[in-house]
Amino acid sequence: MSSPRILVVDDEADLRELLEITLVKMGLDVDSASTVREARSLLGQTEYALVLTDMRLPDGTGLELVREVAGTGRGTPIAVITAYGSAENAVIALKAGAFDYVSKPVVLDDLRTMVRSALRLSEKPAAQAAQDAEAGIEAGNSRLLGRSQAMQALRAQIGRLARSQAPIAINGESGSGKELAAREIHAQSARAGKPFVAVNCGAIPEALMEAEFFGYRKGAFTGATDERDGFFQAANGGTLMLDEVADLPLAMQVKLLRAIQERRVRKIGATAEEAVDVRIISATHKNLARLVENGQFRQDLFYRLNVIELTLPPLRERLDDLPLLADAILVRLAGPGNARLGAGVLDALRGYAFPGNVRELENVLERALAFANDGVIEVGDLSLKGARLAGQGEAPQLQALAQAAAAPVPAPAAAQGASASAPTMAPTPAPPDSLPALGAGELPSNLPDYLCQIERDIIQRALQQTQFNRTQAASLLGISVRQLRYQMQKLDIHAPEP
Repeated sequence: MSSPRILVVDDEADLRELLEITLVKMGLDVDSASTVREARSLLGQTEYALVLTDMRLPDGTGLELVREVAGTGRGTPIAVITAYGSAENAVIALKAGAFDYVSKPVVLDDLRTMVRSALRLSEKPAAQAAQDAEAGIEAGNSRLLGRSQAMQALRAQIGRLARSQAPIAINGESGSGKELAAREIHAQSARAGKPFVAVNCGAIPEALMEAEFFGYRKGAFTGATDERDGFFQAANGGTLMLDEVADLPLAMQVKLLRAIQERRVRKIGATAEEAVDVRIISATHKNLARLVENGQFRQDLFYRLNVIELTLPPLRERLDDLPLLADAILVRLAGPGNARLGAGVLDALRGYAFPGNVRELENVLERALAFANDGVIEVGDLSLKGARLAGQGEAPQLQALAQAAAAPVPAPAAAQGASASAPTMAPTPAPPDSLPALGAGELPSNLPDYLCQIERDIIQRALQQTQFNRTQAASLLGISVRQLRYQMQKLDIHAPEP
């Protein structure tokens, strides 16, 4: 079996020779070129496991080669050599499709690490890797469930991004699955056998951030009784996910930027830096570009993290995935075959906007399962407060609720036929604030309070008409008795004193 072949493109003879010697000592075959033209000729004749090119060449730029190699569809990794301090050029190359980069003067250990990562990536042809990824999706092995067009496009994009080493910024609303997407990228990458470390940047006290990220030496500060690695060392060789990166204080942003650019960190109390090899994936539900404009986030760090953007679709834009997601959640909550959705439940879920996305769907189903009889979730068990059709305006739905609150609740047959001698209950007092129907274009000043008052009024009138017979009131309202009791407790509704 022949050794993997590497193409080195550089017009500096000394550097080219150094790279060739280093790669040959790694057991690799090497071809070299000094111009873009020579490189194109060799690329047309030979299949390479890695292309390593300088950014500045006599007859063009390495960026041209990056775009051409990335555009062939072969999946050949290509890395660039940039001048020291030219981080902007590295970012441009990564955005154009470069696998990774090394800076001049070239640190041979960093070069070897990058080459090994590229060779692991090249062990499978791109077409075979794509087939395997598709097979995994069909077998239900993907962390990102869904057969909608949006999810298929997302998984295809993740498959492409996994082959790169470029930093990725994942954008998405809360609960849309940003960490799942990061784990999927890691699992499909050449780093899959190495650690994946996820860090919630908003959950670390500012005073402890440097120690948590970079580690510390024994005796570095009071309480440092042992030497400890930080997140960077723990993720060495793998992937470091910075969740809620927008919550990092400015002082820590400076230190993080240096660690990412130099690929080296210094423990607190240490005198020397140590090399780390991590791929950075950041995530946030905030608008980082706006935070940069407001001076709350460093622009240079933003550009370093935001090399490639991955945007996750909210649940309301892929409602076709609801049956699959609901089944998977119920299996996880109750086990196979122990819970299911009753008639009309899917339609009710499709009519809800899910501002909390998949995480909210999980919470809704978990709460509904607690109210369900025999593991069958009915519409009344869902408790979808303020439900509205996804994508539609809020005012028409709120107006309908307000009109429902003003309409009389019909008494059940049992109540209508009650004996005249039955004791009469004192009328339940109306809510302190009247709730007139909203006119076209009107919105309440406080949506949760408005909806709670409407719900309280309807439940109180149903209880009054049934003389606080909870079974009859629940039947009137189309919900279970258990759900009615839950709503009464939540809204602080009590039976009147005898």
